[in-house]
Amino acid sequence: MVVGEITEDKDVVVIGGGPGGYHAAIRAAGLGRSVTLVEKEELGGTCLNKGCIPSKIFTHFAQEYKKLGHLSEMGIEFPETKLNMSTLQNYRDKKITQLRKGVEALCKTNGVEIVKGTASFLSETRIGVENGHDFSLFNFKHAIIAAGGEFHYPAGIDFDSERILNEREIFTLDELPVELAVYGADYISLEIASSFAVLGTKVTLIIPEDLPVDPSISKELLRLFKKQKMTVLKKSILQEVTCSGDRVRTVLKKENDEIISIESSHFVVSGTVKPNLGKLGLDRLGIELTGDGYIQTDRRGQTSIGSLWAIGDVTEGPSLAVKAIKQGKAAAEAITGGQPEVDLRHIPTVIQLTPPVAYAGLNEREAEEEGYKVSTSAFPVKANGYASVTGSSDGQVKIVCDRETDLILGVHMIGAGAVELIQSGVLGLEMAARDEDFIFPHYAHPGFGESLLEAVEGLKGTPVHLAPRKKEPAGR
Repeated sequence: MVVGEITEDKDVVVIGGGPGGYHAAIRAAGLGRSVTLVEKEELGGTCLNKGCIPSKIFTHFAQEYKKLGHLSEMGIEFPETKLNMSTLQNYRDKKITQLRKGVEALCKTNGVEIVKGTASFLSETRIGVENGHDFSLFNFKHAIIAAGGEFHYPAGIDFDSERILNEREIFTLDELPVELAVYGADYISLEIASSFAVLGTKVTLIIPEDLPVDPSISKELLRLFKKQKMTVLKKSILQEVTCSGDRVRTVLKKENDEIISIESSHFVVSGTVKPNLGKLGLDRLGIELTGDGYIQTDRRGQTSIGSLWAIGDVTEGPSLAVKAIKQGKAAAEAITGGQPEVDLRHIPTVIQLTPPVAYAGLNEREAEEEGYKVSTSAFPVKANGYASVTGSSDGQVKIVCDRETDLILGVHMIGAGAVELIQSGVLGLEMAARDEDFIFPHYAHPGFGESLLEAVEGLKGTPVHLAPRKKEPAGR
């Protein structure tokens, strides 16, 4: 930095152009503030360019491929079915470019200034932005930190091999792996395993811990994985992975300390997301962090330094775009005088498997741990008429309820339509709905949503499309 460089004065500076960052920028601009968005790579961040969108293109590809059998059964003839991975990659690149240009256009339309470069804090009201040989200085009234996260992987994994991949690289392949070992229990690992198994790869899913879903949904998931001819190794911890020629050897330690090894043509591991704070210079400001190294904020997103706000993966909570988006809007509204609040208790989680999983609220185990007198009901999707007609009969809907008050505590789904349907569950949870609040409205017929209705009715033993519960003998 050269003495005498010009310092520009800004109103709101947003650091990071991912989902949280660009939503924050556009919302603040819409509320009348002058906004500058600093992004070191591409607008849309990891989610749009490397993570959510590329992976969901692939999971959608697998879901559509799965439908071919049902369409053939209905009379649509396919002389030959061929998977062209190169065409899929071209489609992926085209969609990412389209969506990124859409974000750029939204920012421009809303008057958001885009500055390319890496930002670092020089004080509580000043940042420097480095872009190659250029260095710019900005004074600001408020800064929103939306720098995202970095993936961290188990020790000893050599990603130099073309056959040992991370969760992003696996979706860039031009050919399907013959055999794929997937290590992880998170939603990304499950999406990889399910999609490649549906497309014909021989998949071994290595789960080091319990699946992050309700126990009943986990049981249904494992049943469906078996149906997809997937091998699942539970409670297995990675010890070593090595590549020799066209074979990958994975060494695992079982729960009983048994050491086993498996071979495959490819291996993939999903990393753990940690906050990306290293180059921001926050250490010189003395900002308050949590014990795990995240930026501490209140429910509006404000940090211990009044001029600084933080959202997304740099804050505690699930590493999900839906969290970052909500936090970004809230921070922008708070800066402009609003009184927003972000509550992560009922955040929806989606896993785009074949079929998809979606859930919100407490699962059965969590509800019991919080001291509720728990009542549950599960409705099998195969009992839904529309699911049968559309060839989508796998899955179930499970409701977790407080038996004493009839308060709905959690909604958990696996099956066609789950991603769209979970929003009804989230709305009910946010409104502190009881079972009668879910039962009272009309449900579209025929539709997947009727499974939600009958799952709630099951709490009182009244679903029409299930055999009645056996009554307890008199005197018991």
